[in-house]
Amino acid sequence: MGRVQRRDFLIAAAALLAATVAAETPQGPKLPRIGYLGFNSAATGRDVFIAFRQAMRELGWIDGQNLIIEPRFAEGEVDRLPGLAKELLLLKVDLIVAGSSAATRASKFATTTVPIVMLASADAVGEGLVASLARPGGNITGMTFLAGPEIASKQLELLREIAPTALRVAVLMNPRNGSHAAFAAELKTAARKLGAQLQPVRAESPHQLEDVFAAMAKERAAALLVLTDAMFLGQRQRIADFARRGGLPAMYSQREFVVAGGLISYGPSLIDMTRRAAKHVDSILRGARPNDLPVEQPTKFELIINTKAAEALGVTMPQSLLVRADEVIQ
Repeated sequence: MGRVQRRDFLIAAAALLAATVAAETPQGPKLPRIGYLGFNSAATGRDVFIAFRQAMRELGWIDGQNLIIEPRFAEGEVDRLPGLAKELLLLKVDLIVAGSSAATRASKFATTTVPIVMLASADAVGEGLVASLARPGGNITGMTFLAGPEIASKQLELLREIAPTALRVAVLMNPRNGSHAAFAAELKTAARKLGAQLQPVRAESPHQLEDVFAAMAKERAAALLVLTDAMFLGQRQRIADFARRGGLPAMYSQREFVVAGGLISYGPSLIDMTRRAAKHVDSILRGARPNDLPVEQPTKFELIINTKAAEALGVTMPQSLLVRADEVIQ
């Protein structure tokens, strides 16, 4: 055997020995695996997902190093959520992060043992996701927007301040959203006090939005209030565009709508809620039980205004609102 052949033989033998030893060596500790169940697409949910991963990193959990995150997105179709929740369970995830009320509900039906952490739910108690905020019970904890629908009356009040002559206000609702009936009742009471006439309009799928806005125009709606809903959030660009083309001053619940060209929003920060939910995930991964972790609510509500959108709609934004705004987008 020549020198070169002998060298190649030794290298091959060493590689084979190393592979054999590696195969026989016990693997290191199993990395925690969490499922991330988003209602919308990876594109429309990108900022929230990035915020979650960053928050986990700051807590010492780095995806791919000491943690595995398995993301699944329903592309705005609620009927896909149960299958995706089951898919995550087949991966033997240690925990499911649910991005919306619908994602939480699908996860709850899929498992009563694997911990579930809500990034955001509209009304966790009212929707029956948890027993109470202080003592959620079961395997669910996390963040909820509200303990009740009172925010809707404040949103209507702000909308009337912006558009005082817009007496007929369309209210965009999702009939598959379990919290919207309570919101509608709250708005009905507020509308009587504010002298507004409500026009409920309903869409449960992105495909229905164009017809819904056509119905608003036919009924001569003069303003629009969009209730909190994961599907609406995923369709925020289309909704903001429809409202602008229809000449409708519109109130939203999340900053993301205003960034997409909407007029004004009043509600909690999704990014802040996501970061706080990550602390629940951290606690559970370190041994806490979900039913020992109270469900938390937002501590700050943001008023965001888009002055460029106001100019396009011919709306004169009251100075009192501009001064109170947490952010003015120009």
